[in-house]
Amino acid sequence: MSSKKYFYLVLFIFLVAFLVWQSVKPMMIFVIDEKFARPMEVTVPEGLDSVSAQECGGCHEAIYREWSQSVMARAWTDPYFQTDYDYEDQPQNCLNCHTPLVNQQEDLVLGFKDKAKLKPILEPNPDFNSELREQGVTCAVCHVKNGKIVGPFETDNAPHPVTVDPTMTSGMKPCEKCHVVSGNRWDTFYKMSPCGTVAEIEESGQELDCVGCHMPPVKRPVVKGLKARIGRRHLFWGGHVPKQVKKALRVEYQSFIDEFEKTAEYKFTLSNVGTYHYLPTGTPDRYLTLEFRLLDGTGKIMKEKTYKMKRYIMWRPFIIDLYDTRLPYNKPQEYTFKFSWQEEPPSILDVSVRYHLLDEKRRERIGYQNKEPIAYPIYEEKIFFGEKYHKRHFPE
Repeated sequence: MSSKKYFYLVLFIFLVAFLVWQSVKPMMIFVIDEKFARPMEVTVPEGLDSVSAQECGGCHEAIYREWSQSVMARAWTDPYFQTDYDYEDQPQNCLNCHTPLVNQQEDLVLGFKDKAKLKPILEPNPDFNSELREQGVTCAVCHVKNGKIVGPFETDNAPHPVTVDPTMTSGMKPCEKCHVVSGNRWDTFYKMSPCGTVAEIEESGQELDCVGCHMPPVKRPVVKGLKARIGRRHLFWGGHVPKQVKKALRVEYQSFIDEFEKTAEYKFTLSNVGTYHYLPTGTPDRYLTLEFRLLDGTGKIMKEKTYKMKRYIMWRPFIIDLYDTRLPYNKPQEYTFKFSWQEEPPSILDVSVRYHLLDEKRRERIGYQNKEPIAYPIYEEKIFFGEKYHKRHFPE
């Protein structure tokens, strides 16, 4: 064999081996830098017995009630997270956002066996608190630092020391630790943020303000009996709350009907008018569908069509964003449904837009036995055939 042929053979074997390794090795979703590598250490502020949410709720009753119903409170107990966590062999770094405090984790992180920080060196945590773990992203994650409570207001009445940080009332600082990833490695998926929102909002030219939308302002006493001030509701509403998502979508349509030719065309325009990031955002599993069903007088389906608004990604052997059909902020997208008939005209055109939290194929792959729906409607319309021209329509 000539040296040239030998070189190409070796190169071919190397490329095949590399591609096989890329297809089976642990997938790097994002770079695990120091802020993600270890849980947070917090000191119980003087005047408090613990950093549990229940203790905070003893005084901050309204905030505690809101937090208790939020996705933050379910960050550990959420059944989808638990299923996905087990499916991925329980990676330790997931815990640093879903149970961010040291005492919420069964093991202490002493160091790492690898540069990528995927293989931590662990030992049992003598201060592990299983009840605190159940609280997920609890109050102390955002509001305890250096043994003091961090808040937006000065006060002389608190039973604990307070540090004032006005940046907590707007922007994205409280969200950065878990929702903004840095590190632009060639073999990772997330170049900026697990939500995708940072790059998407910057693309829209708007101000980065997670708090402004997901924690709407409210005027009330921080503690019962004190004067009312403008603060924030601790709801953290997002993709899991239909009424929050519905506010972001506008649907308009036009119809063009030719009764002589027995043809019709409906043009639907979908606009993201309520959120500066894409609709939807979050994990790549989330997507929208625009579904058309044409029914005859008996309810039988004559024709149907579905459009998907999602992020299409190739995961193996390399992570590549192929294309994206989601709705950018304030950039209307048009979708068409055409049909014809022979004798009896259709009776109803049933139209819906659905928000999908999870792709069905992934749900099956990880074995998630959901008790709650993984999709819900955010727009529904029944158009009775015979309305000859619908110029514009704004749903209530």
